[in-house]
Amino acid sequence: MSPETAGNGDARSALLAALRADPARTAILTDIDGTLAPIVERPEQAAVPERVSRLLDSLSERYGLVGCVSGRQATEARRLVGIEGISYAGNHGLELLLPGDEEPHLDPSLEGRVGGAADFLAGLDTEALTNLGLRAEDKGPIQALHWRGADDERAAEARAREIAAKAGRAGLEPHWGRKVLELRPVGGGGKDSAVAALLASDSVDAATYAGDDRTDLDAFRRLRELREAGELRTALCVAVASPEAPPELAEESDLSVEGPAGWLELLESLAA
Repeated sequence: MSPETAGNGDARSALLAALRADPARTAILTDIDGTLAPIVERPEQAAVPERVSRLLDSLSERYGLVGCVSGRQATEARRLVGIEGISYAGNHGLELLLPGDEEPHLDPSLEGRVGGAADFLAGLDTEALTNLGLRAEDKGPIQALHWRGADDERAAEARAREIAAKAGRAGLEPHWGRKVLELRPVGGGGKDSAVAALLASDSVDAATYAGDDRTDLDAFRRLRELREAGELRTALCVAVASPEAPPELAEESDLSVEGPAGWLELLESLAA
C-alpha cells in the first residue's frame, strides 16, 4: 500500500484495525530519535516526552510486544525512554536488551571486533575534527561523528565523507544518518536483524514499525519479507516525515505521519 493512504481516513482506519484486531499477537516497534523524541542538536539533549513514555507503558500491557529499535546503545535507549518492561534493540541491532535484563546481549558476530571502530577513530586528529565541528560519540562497537550545529556543516560533512572512505578501506562499514556518520564493524546488526530478533517469538503475527531515517528502511524491508514469507499476517511500515527524511522513507512506507507528534497520534489510536 502506498504512503498516499496517509490522507485517506478509511484506508488508515483499516490499517490500524488490522493491528487492533488481536493486540496480544501484535507488535509495536519504533525508532526513538526523530520518531519518539524530537531531533536536537546534540544526542545527549534528547528527551522522550513523559506522555509518550506513559503511552508506551500502557500499550505494553495490552499488546504482545512493544519495543524500541535505536542507533543508541541499548541501555541508553532504555534510560531515555524510561520504561523497564519493554524490549530494546540498541546499536542498530548489535545489542538486545529484554525486560528484566541488566546488561544487553551482544551480537555474536562482534566477538573479537568490539573495539575496531574506536581504535580507528582514536587514530584520527581529534583536534582537527573538533575545530571543524565534528563531535565523536562513543557507542562501544559503533563510533559516531555528528556535525549538526557546526559553524560550517557542509565542510564538516565533506570531512566526514573522507573519513568514511578511509574507514571503509580499514575494514569498517560507514552508515549515514541525519547529519551523522556511524562507523560499524562489517556484518551483523542492522535494524532488519533487530526486527527479526524481536519478532522471533511465535506469539506475534502482526507488527508495525515507525522510523524517520535511512536506517529504518532496513526494518521496513524485513517486515515485508516476514509478511511475504507468511510469518506475519499484517505488517505496517510508518514513515515519520521531516524535511531531513530521505525520499525513500515515504516511498517505501504504508503510511506517513508528520513528525513525532503524528506518530504519537497513531499510537494513541492503537491504544483506543
